[in-house]
Amino acid sequence: MGNKLTACTSILIGKDASIDGTIMIGRNEDAKAAWPKHMVVHQRGEMPKHFISKDTRLELDLPEESARYTATPEWTDKDGLFEEDGINEYDVAMSATESAYSNALVLGYDPLVENGLNEEAMITVVLPYVKTAREGVQRLGNLIAKYGTGETNGVLFADNDEAWYFETGAGHYWVAQRIPDDSYAVVANQLAIQEIDFNDSANFMFHPGIQEFVEKHNLNPDPSTFNFRKIFGTADRSDAIYSEPRVWAGHQMFSPRQATDETPGSTELPFIMKPDHKLSIFDAQSYLSNHYEGTEFDPLGHGEHAHKYRPISLAKTQESHILQMNRPGANIHWLAMGVAAESTYVPFFNGITDTPAPYKRGKLPAQLNSAYWIFKHASVLVDSHLHDFLPLLRDVQKERNAAAIKMIAETDRRLPSLKGEARATFLTRQSDDYATDTLNAYKKLSLELITKMTDYCELNFNTDENL
Repeated sequence: MGNKLTACTSILIGKDASIDGTIMIGRNEDAKAAWPKHMVVHQRGEMPKHFISKDTRLELDLPEESARYTATPEWTDKDGLFEEDGINEYDVAMSATESAYSNALVLGYDPLVENGLNEEAMITVVLPYVKTAREGVQRLGNLIAKYGTGETNGVLFADNDEAWYFETGAGHYWVAQRIPDDSYAVVANQLAIQEIDFNDSANFMFHPGIQEFVEKHNLNPDPSTFNFRKIFGTADRSDAIYSEPRVWAGHQMFSPRQATDETPGSTELPFIMKPDHKLSIFDAQSYLSNHYEGTEFDPLGHGEHAHKYRPISLAKTQESHILQMNRPGANIHWLAMGVAAESTYVPFFNGITDTPAPYKRGKLPAQLNSAYWIFKHASVLVDSHLHDFLPLLRDVQKERNAAAIKMIAETDRRLPSLKGEARATFLTRQSDDYATDTLNAYKKLSLELITKMTDYCELNFNTDENL
């Protein structure tokens, strides 16, 4: 699906780099400014035994047993499912994909495959069938090696022990790197993984024939090393405008003492970074909501460089998610519908059996019984008079964020005493109540904004009080 390409921004955070010992992987799904998403729970055993992609017509036989998992599919499956992100019942998280580019040299020897495994189907054919992040990497790698892919992509995996970043470099070849526990990575539409250590199986996985492929076709510009980004990726003017500034923004947010020499157009930004301070869930959310605020590059500003670089959070974000693992209670699928900077991340606990009806609705044209459109409605209204209305949105976001932390703490306290069906019922109710309260807060905000907007109408007339 062409509109999915050249989009998305990702973040991965190791457990020792976070403030609370959790592992976080997150991504903005960017495609169209008005293209609804749903939030669903697939039950154990729900998946068909044979899969046919509506996007590429790829056909796969699937394993007999499928696990329960959360997902955010498109509002229509006309062009495929695009389930994008989720956590399964074995506490494996997956987010797919971060679009990237391969260079013409490698594609000449291993072209993209027209009917291969693309973003549209990756969550669907991998996440329900794996019990660890490593298994996820291996299953996806095996499928791409066998069937090929028609896109260059990055895919995020995590479980309660580790986070991995997986990248395809051509039609069939791939690598994956474990994010060190004390580090993080931010990725923006270009191949990110750098040096591969083929003797370090604890931290690297790869297509078994990738070294032979590169050597046979003389693809490595520096044979003394194996830099995946330089061998398979691109480094052109579009990267400097479109991709690298978003990586720079993450380094400035989390590692400013180390990144003093970096600029938005730097072409050698490192993939793995250590943060200057421990990162919280709100740090991850702030990165995915970032639009260079506080700099001359903020598109909401009025300087000559306001629209120089592509921001992280922008109008065509359909949804933004953070999958938070290794929690003391239930793991959390955080979901912000629409533009992350103008929405709220709603926590859905892993183990829920369903989601509120508004989160499963939404199509074109807009309908205000849909979570996607409720958040989008408030966002568009705020945009109409940004200077006056943004503070009102920020008040709602601040209140909802505090309420989320309070609710999660209360849930964690109750969970040890609950098992089986009682646990699932409790988690579902807690998630539903917060999600519904947040929708109501945004409905209320929209009504307040509409009321205030009447004073901005051109047909207003101020009558002389003395008449």
